Amino acid sequence: MGVSSLKELRKYSEGFTSSEKVMPLLFVGHGSPMNAIEDNEFSKRWEQMGKEIAQPAAVLCISAHWLTRGTHVTAMDQPTTIHDFGGFPQALFDVQYPAPGNSTLATEVKGLIKSTNVGLNHDWGLDHGTWSVVKRMYPDAKIPVLQLSIDYNKPAQYHFELAKELAALRKKGVLIIGSGNMVHNLGMIAWSKINEPEYGFDWAHEINAVFKKNISERNFLPLINYESLGTAAKLAVPTPDHYYPLIYTLGLMEKSDDVSFFNDKAVGGSLTMTSFKTA
Repeated sequence: MGVSSLKELRKYSEGFTSSEKVMPLLFVGHGSPMNAIEDNEFSKRWEQMGKEIAQPAAVLCISAHWLTRGTHVTAMDQPTTIHDFGGFPQALFDVQYPAPGNSTLATEVKGLIKSTNVGLNHDWGLDHGTWSVVKRMYPDAKIPVLQLSIDYNKPAQYHFELAKELAALRKKGVLIIGSGNMVHNLGMIAWSKINEPEYGFDWAHEINAVFKKNISERNFLPLINYESLGTAAKLAVPTPDHYYPLIYTLGLMEKSDDVSFFNDKAVGGSLTMTSFKTA
């Protein structure tokens, strides 16, 4: 590692000190990996978001694409760019996002979480749930980026409570991003309508509105017990992998947080890009 890289890591390691300023939270509907290289309304909004938010000392992302037994955090100095998909153009596989990691922050994350023993992972890297978004927000790849895995054997309530243990990071300059999709049913996508703006099935629009209303009103219990919201919710969340990152974001919200939605559109009938930021 060069001298300049070491200086960058030192700079951000020293940035993890408490302050009165609280970093916002993001839940991002990341959608197709192609958003990483296409200039569309979703990726352009991510770029704008990177300019609107005060530059973080680091980014911690909970991605729908790192599902594990137990909870783990990436702890390597140079995480690899993971191309965890198939059937896309070579240009997407050629993308590299060489953001540094930060072992100091990884150890702090491990220490903050008391409810379970967090593993320090040196093998995973950054999957497309993370780099497709963060690359557009911070293209220089100088800000340390870490991932926290999702223990896929645990229910939503577990993840909601675990997220609360990370709250101190918001006062240490760490931008925490949940990256998934509120409505995510790949099996029902209308591929013939994939390029038709805002095309969504009635049930997708219905449950998306319910999700947004409960988020805005801080009514988190129905969102944690999403299966109780009826058929539309079960269609929207056939498996919880893309939904659990939302639960982490909710668990980290404070009463003083204002919520603003963005990229609030449906794609291909059965997927929504709906995202929000707290301030």
